[in-house]
Amino acid sequence: MKICLYAVRFEKGWQLRVSLDIRVDLRWLMMTGIGGEVDRDKGMMKNGSSEAIFVWLLSEAMPLGWAVTLRDFFKECPEMDNWRSEEWGNYLRRELKQEIKEEEKARGAGSEFTYGNRIKRQRIRWELLAGSSPCIIWEREAGLTPQGEFLFKQDVDSKQASGYIDMDEDNGGSKISNNTPTLTDKKSDMYSVNMWLSVAIGSERLSGALAGRSLLQAELQQLLAERLPELAPAWRSAVQHAHLEGRVQLTAGVALAAGRRGRGPLAARARLYRCRRCGSEVHRRTPCGACGLSGCAYCEACLALGRSRSCALLLRGSAGPVAPLAGGAAAGAQPFTESMLDRWGLSPAQRAAAASALCFLAARPQDRAIQHAFPLLSPRSCSLQINPSPQRFLLWAVTGAGKTEMIFPLLQYVLDRGGRALVATPRRDVVLELAPRIAKAFPEEKIAVLYGGSTQRWEEADLFLATTHQLLRFYRAFDLVIIDELDAFPYHNDPMLAFAARECCAASGKFVFLSATPPLTMQKEVKSGKLPHAKVPSRFHGYPLPVPRHISMTKLDDCIRRQALPKGLIEALDKSIQRGAQVFLFVSRIRHIEPAVKLLRRYFSKISIEGTSSKDEHRGEKVIRFRSTEIRILVTTTILERGVTVPKSDVYILDADSELFDEASLVQMAGRAGRSKDDPCGTVWLASPEWTKPQRRAIAQIRSMNAVAEKHGYLKIPSSKLSGKEVSRK
Repeated sequence: MKICLYAVRFEKGWQLRVSLDIRVDLRWLMMTGIGGEVDRDKGMMKNGSSEAIFVWLLSEAMPLGWAVTLRDFFKECPEMDNWRSEEWGNYLRRELKQEIKEEEKARGAGSEFTYGNRIKRQRIRWELLAGSSPCIIWEREAGLTPQGEFLFKQDVDSKQASGYIDMDEDNGGSKISNNTPTLTDKKSDMYSVNMWLSVAIGSERLSGALAGRSLLQAELQQLLAERLPELAPAWRSAVQHAHLEGRVQLTAGVALAAGRRGRGPLAARARLYRCRRCGSEVHRRTPCGACGLSGCAYCEACLALGRSRSCALLLRGSAGPVAPLAGGAAAGAQPFTESMLDRWGLSPAQRAAAASALCFLAARPQDRAIQHAFPLLSPRSCSLQINPSPQRFLLWAVTGAGKTEMIFPLLQYVLDRGGRALVATPRRDVVLELAPRIAKAFPEEKIAVLYGGSTQRWEEADLFLATTHQLLRFYRAFDLVIIDELDAFPYHNDPMLAFAARECCAASGKFVFLSATPPLTMQKEVKSGKLPHAKVPSRFHGYPLPVPRHISMTKLDDCIRRQALPKGLIEALDKSIQRGAQVFLFVSRIRHIEPAVKLLRRYFSKISIEGTSSKDEHRGEKVIRFRSTEIRILVTTTILERGVTVPKSDVYILDADSELFDEASLVQMAGRAGRSKDDPCGTVWLASPEWTKPQRRAIAQIRSMNAVAEKHGYLKIPSSKLSGKEVSRK
């Protein structure tokens, strides 16, 4: 994409600005005389009151990435007041020296540019600067110059003219004119009042649709086609008007970011290009037909959501005022009391954790005595670790503890105060499973469910349920962001998704993370008191977590090669089958599934045994058959370590000493057993030739949670009565 670049002199100094429709900018300056300051970090207009003196048009059609770089890193100097066309041209070439050099390098691959082609290389430099030489187009005293008048007096039939909204009061609405008029009234040769009014109205409606969104141009056009089709022909004018009002940010999908290579005061400045949608560093460049560059940078990290590149327009809408979660409440909102927890039917452990999280939401940053915000709770039950500026909260709940039910009071608290909330989870199937539960809990709320291919992605709502990748399309939109399974793929160890989560949360908003196995860095923050948290050490049915037992067996590869399984494993499997349990049998590699299924069928020919993995197109169907007991043993990988609940099940983990099974995955797999109140004491077996640290740590974590639950009186039977028979070591 190419865009206008102009310099404007205000009483307080110079600014460089970009414009999708320079006519809107000129009319804005002539009518209001207000020159809001451009926020360098946000690419958004800020409030201001200095009057414009004159305007220089520097380029009518410059590659967007170049124009944004000039604007974001602009530094004025006193000499600019005396500059004319030649000086401004030299300024552009000087400031874009590195960009032009990189473009020449991209175009000059091979022998295309030799010593004899210097003239051609020089001509390319001027072509890339785009458009005519810099010229002054407006002065406060003289009004529009001849060049400025030309911008307003375009031919009615010109294909380059923008559309406009025709205010048809007789028909009770507005419509888009197919033939765009000039921007001046032919009778008075003054800017059309109706035209300006229609642009302002379109700006208001478009700002509302973009509020809290972060969209590329192609996504904006999809949004308009679905919600505001009448604005589609005139979107440039409407967006530019909204930008001048400070309600929409204009920037490039990929842009230069200030940075340094190395450490210390003598570290060299580095030219880092980053994707402003996902925050990733960008290193790839390709030829681009949209801006004409041979080396247009693009981001590979978020390519699945549309190509973000240096010439791609990225629009970010202001989400407006943030709801007062702490220190105030919206009209009609109930004060923060323990009665908020009554309607949800929470267990004692769930109730205490939800109360701690509500303490966190209600607390002001300067409030050091947070327990006083919840007077009916003792400091022990409100296990909130005080942070001078708390923004994150961890709900550390064991598998099967009922995390979904615990977030309902938090969502209600935010929604009652007029806020917006988001629940993000890594996988689409979990989103689809949670959607009806949340809709049932909040029947009067408009809920938008977002995932790849969702039909609701442009709908407005106060409560959103989305996969984590969808967060890339929001900006400062939510007062509360809940991240479920933060330790799971793809969110875990993905800086892009962590960046998206931070960007979608309002500046004064708050995060709540849910996990049964939080990352070690987060566990260290909990121990040091830096991270507010609450632990839910028991399941809703009040029975202890099954502690894994150990079976000594050789590697599965050896068993498959010998076509024999150890006697201890066969006996344990037979007991599970005899008691009517469904068996999760986890293996470390996909290649083990099919031979393991064939081997098991030799020992248990009377029951149905199947295997599944991430490559299995029928995985969903097999899980349904497994839940209905049609399949008795399901051989699988860690693809089913989360989000699958089978009422009566036992768990077997073969090659438990594999490097692919860390502490978190072992705890999650073990968590498939004992989840039902009708079968709370399922069994878990770790089969391996030796013990490893992840196995010992997983068992230690499970025992620790049982001990905490027993200490607080959350268990119906003490875990110590079961511990003697839980683990038999080699």
